[in-house]
Amino acid sequence: MRSGKIAGSPHTQRGITLTGVLAWGAALGFGALLTMKVIPEYLEYNSIKRVVTVVARESGGASVSDIQVNFNKRAGIDNITRITGKDLDIAKSGEKVSIGFAYAAQIPLIANISLVIDFEGSASN
Repeated sequence: MRSGKIAGSPHTQRGITLTGVLAWGAALGFGALLTMKVIPEYLEYNSIKRVVTVVARESGGASVSDIQVNFNKRAGIDNITRITGKDLDIAKSGEKVSIGFAYAAQIPLIANISLVIDFEGSASN
């Protein structure tokens, strides 16, 4: 007797083809490339946001140029290269200080294909 198969039933194979493996590998590779390129930009954005918040909190009666210098010093420590103190939008109303920033990060991916991400944020004391 046979091993439980009914005579005449189609035998189907299950699995993935070489083409499928290559397609999945290419998709995973592109996803990994995208992740490796985008994560550093978000880490720098979070550093900028944190520094702007600290500078806004500590700059009660400081002048605009003092705020810019303070940001530049902290940006040097945190290795922030996307913006400088001159790129900040600083608004003062008495002792109240509001600092905003906005920039676009262009991330080269493959050949002439790039990804552009617009970042913006603000903080006040």
